[in-house]
Amino acid sequence: MMKLFSGLLLVMLFYVSPAGAHIAGAQLDKGIIIENGLIRLKFNAEDGSLMAFTGLREQKELLADGVSFSPWKIQVVKDSIDQVIDSRQAKTFHYHIENTNTLFLEWSHFSSLLNDEVKVSATVKLTNGTAFSTWKIAVSGLDNEKLKEVIFPNIQGLRDMGNEELALPSWMGELIISPRSREGESPKTYALSYPGAMSMQFLALYNQQSYGLYLASNDTMGNSKQFILREDSAHHFNYQLVHFPAFDGSLTSYTLPYEGIMGLFRGDWLSAVEIYKRWAVNQSWTRNSKLLKKEDSSWVRRTALWVWNRGRSANVLTPAGQLSQQLNLPVNVFWHWWHNGPYDDAFPEYFPPREGRYSFKNALIQSHRKGVRAIVYMNAYQWGTSTESFRKENAHQWAVRDISGNTMEYVYNIFTRHSLTPMCIAADYWKNKYRSLAEKAIGECGVDGIYMDQACLHFKCYSTQHNHAPGGGSYWVNHFADLTRRIRSGHYFSEDKILAGEGAGENWLPYLDAMLTLQASKERYAGVSRSETIPLFQAVYHPYAITFGSYSSLVKPPYDELWPKEFASADAEQLLDPAFNEQFIMEQARAFVWGMQPTIANYHEFLISERKQEINYLAELVRVRYQALKYLLYGEYIKAPIMDIPEKIIPVSRLSIYAGQGQQVKSFEKKVPLLYSSAWKSDDGGLGIALASIHEDSIRVKFDWDISVYAQASGGNLFLVTSKEKRLLKHYTGNIVSVDITLPPKAICFLELEGGGK
Repeated sequence: MMKLFSGLLLVMLFYVSPAGAHIAGAQLDKGIIIENGLIRLKFNAEDGSLMAFTGLREQKELLADGVSFSPWKIQVVKDSIDQVIDSRQAKTFHYHIENTNTLFLEWSHFSSLLNDEVKVSATVKLTNGTAFSTWKIAVSGLDNEKLKEVIFPNIQGLRDMGNEELALPSWMGELIISPRSREGESPKTYALSYPGAMSMQFLALYNQQSYGLYLASNDTMGNSKQFILREDSAHHFNYQLVHFPAFDGSLTSYTLPYEGIMGLFRGDWLSAVEIYKRWAVNQSWTRNSKLLKKEDSSWVRRTALWVWNRGRSANVLTPAGQLSQQLNLPVNVFWHWWHNGPYDDAFPEYFPPREGRYSFKNALIQSHRKGVRAIVYMNAYQWGTSTESFRKENAHQWAVRDISGNTMEYVYNIFTRHSLTPMCIAADYWKNKYRSLAEKAIGECGVDGIYMDQACLHFKCYSTQHNHAPGGGSYWVNHFADLTRRIRSGHYFSEDKILAGEGAGENWLPYLDAMLTLQASKERYAGVSRSETIPLFQAVYHPYAITFGSYSSLVKPPYDELWPKEFASADAEQLLDPAFNEQFIMEQARAFVWGMQPTIANYHEFLISERKQEINYLAELVRVRYQALKYLLYGEYIKAPIMDIPEKIIPVSRLSIYAGQGQQVKSFEKKVPLLYSSAWKSDDGGLGIALASIHEDSIRVKFDWDISVYAQASGGNLFLVTSKEKRLLKHYTGNIVSVDITLPPKAICFLELEGGGK
């Protein structure tokens, strides 16, 4: 809206022709500049190209010298012809500036393939008092043009900051040290799709000692998009936020229903987390999360340990019951390969259970008497193309379609090589099919919940027959919500039944009771690289989501009895080389300090004697965690004090049911800290630090913790919590808590501060 003051128009509107006509009041040599005292953006006054992005406080220019590029790109399809347009192809450009920090730009009259009415308008605004900008774009005047992609902002030539780190919300989160290519490597590209494997809408590229670039969006509806950082030959990063509108020729206009965000910050990935968290905790998915609203089943919250076993009940429920008795704490089961048909092959032909309905149901009844609950595997989307049901039910018509109208096929099973095809979540046929499967599993067989594999993903489906607009948009999450409502509304779905899902994603917080975050054991399936797992998702959403799951195992992977016999391993589920015992300890320590529910994969009773130290470590960890649930289940992840931690190189295995099989690399070496730690704040203001040593020797822990940002009262008591006691260590005064203790070998404990909090 234009603003008037004392009869004078404060908004100046400039029109520019491609011939570069002189314009009264415009200083073309200086370009179009908006700034707010913290950042400055400079655009070319002739065509709207972006020329500079400057941090005024840092006195840093983020873009390479001499760059000038279109701040947006749009891919349009008309009459089956693809065309990419950008600002430099417009014959007409005009802009105006409002209040020195808001810039309105408009481009029109593009190539002959587009009609003359097409206009692209953008608003770039600097927020007062912060080093942040918001970016929004709209396209109007469409006439049978289909929008395939809208890229905005499009930023080129981002300089190397030196000593860079890149934090990505790839499900749980990963930190990449020196993210640009090294000598002999191909240029790097980082592309994350949201919602889905990109669990949150931000990434951070930074140098801890100087400044960082924060890139985000503030979409509240789960619209389809992609964040891309692509390195060029000059080792500059180019950033694109790619939006996917509905691919619909009947649309006459498109306005981005949210904003892109770009700005500067100081600190590390936890500093970026604090920026994102201030926005994220106020969104509907957070306010309606199962954990926050206590709508998740109480047995899920009480779970002390998950056993992730596969096969028949004797290999799953029996060892879990034994472990529950040993711990005298709730142990529950995450159950694969219970179903009829081979894994990653015959979905969704799950019934009857492979050991027979009576045996399966009776085993669950006996397990419940021992206090052990079970959730069973059922993929959320996939249908095996080699199954009889795929042909008989004409399933291909409900499958996700790509932009060319083809179905998608994925081969996960390296032994059968049979493909799976994702079904469209919006198709009523699939939702009714999946609901009926859930009813059989829960209502007829008596399981305690469904693990919906691949739940926290989304697909762009271009079908016009599936009850959604083709292409992008927000329908995927909305229809997943509808699917879970249908399941939960069934008479068979009582309050103590749950739905869990693979991955972590903010959009799924209201619909899933627990989220599987496997990256605590990432090396098992991905080996060792420059990418390190970090608890990025937990740092934002820990009080709103239960996370669990790990490939952490002391035995070799199992082999499905229904897979081809010729590929079966003779030593499946036999002891791993003891050289990898340290990897198991490390994985469990990670999960503990990251606030996850502990998980052991492929557990067997013989491990109590054959891997006594490792099982005792796990048991101690489980018991200590249970003493600190107000932090490690319900608490907020906060910045831990700096500690001087020794490191060690340990052997790690890359070995899971597929990874590391055959001739692939199976082992690496990895440098790891010998003490894992994290800091927590409870909702009643308590503060604590989780410590998990993986050291064979004693380790000294010495640090000063400034708690002034968290605590109101100066002074209180410092306690040491172990599985056996809660012991007073010292009384502290002021806001600096000094800790100097020596932990015994492989100690697990929790330091708790009791004093005034806020």
